[in-house]
Amino acid sequence: MGWLTSEGASASVRDWLILASAGAIAACASTFLDYNLRIPGHAILRAVFPMVVGLALVPRRGAGCVMAAVAALTAGGLRLGGAGGEGMSLGALTSLIATGPLLDWTLRRAHGGWRLYASFAAAGIASNLLALAVRGGAKAFGFEHLGARPLSVWLPRAAVTYILCGLVAGFISGGVWFYARRRGQPSPEEAK
Repeated sequence: MGWLTSEGASASVRDWLILASAGAIAACASTFLDYNLRIPGHAILRAVFPMVVGLALVPRRGAGCVMAAVAALTAGGLRLGGAGGEGMSLGALTSLIATGPLLDWTLRRAHGGWRLYASFAAAGIASNLLALAVRGGAKAFGFEHLGARPLSVWLPRAAVTYILCGLVAGFISGGVWFYARRRGQPSPEEAK
């Protein structure tokens, strides 16, 4: 079905606006919301909810990539504008940008039930594993800001918590998706 629906161009503009808003909200949440959990890898929990809501409202191929692009541009603009202090870590930025495309990729062949939950969980875990690699690399090469925990202290705990936070983010995503489906939203397969 692509980007144009039976309602024509107005639905396409509405879809673009919903996805752009979801991406911008995810970037703002990642920049400004601080749950103060002190758990490595929890940043994905700030980004995943707006993106899944956007995907539930606009179940189109490539919707996650659109949201991720807008999120990246918004995060960059916030950083350049000096909003949010230091903003987000490289790991948080990685999960913000990777979550949308990974949701697109994992959901492309999911056909309901437990497979959808597994797809959401896989996207959350994969996104956070990428974030772990980027954040670990930044620590290893000295790109972390002063006062951060050294790699040797951070990595053993982070290796576990990044996976667990990705899994939790995936299950939250699945719950949001199923709630939206019960409210009459089509699945990505139905929207094709």
